[in-house]
Amino acid sequence: MSGTGLKTGAIDWRATLLGTHAAGWSILVRLLVGLVVFLPEGVQKFAFPNILGAGRFANIGIPYPDLMGPFVGTVEMVCGTLIILGLLTRLAAIPLIITMIVAIVSTKVPILLGHDFWIFHLAKLPRYGFWSMMHEARADFAMLLGALYLLIEGGGAWSVDAMLARKQRASISAGGLKP
Repeated sequence: MSGTGLKTGAIDWRATLLGTHAAGWSILVRLLVGLVVFLPEGVQKFAFPNILGAGRFANIGIPYPDLMGPFVGTVEMVCGTLIILGLLTRLAAIPLIITMIVAIVSTKVPILLGHDFWIFHLAKLPRYGFWSMMHEARADFAMLLGALYLLIEGGGAWSVDAMLARKQRASISAGGLKP
């Protein structure tokens, strides 16, 4: 046992979850992922359910669209807000990564193939194939990469996570932190 109350060699999950070595300018990635895309997309799934929520999910072929539309909208709003704040950034990035992978598989793979794929339906577009898929997927890939960055690097120096990690380190230095 060390003086911090943590077993030697034990993983400090708080430090892993909150810690970040990313520069303060990572806030730009957080704003892009959270404020520009996920928070407003989540809101719009409720504001326009027929075209962006359950109705769209039904057209794509996503199972249980009346359940999944509001569920995904809620996840996008909650995780988008957490990422904007830089609070539990790594944890909030995980559902958004899953969301983007599902979006790519369910909507972009059919465009690439030019026909329905598995349970997912092909959207009517003027063209199909690789270049059409790349054009349609550019925002999806940007959001996937942004969320992966946040998962790897954390919220950055100007995040609530960094503030909490600094407080935790100060408490450890003072010998006051117990797991």
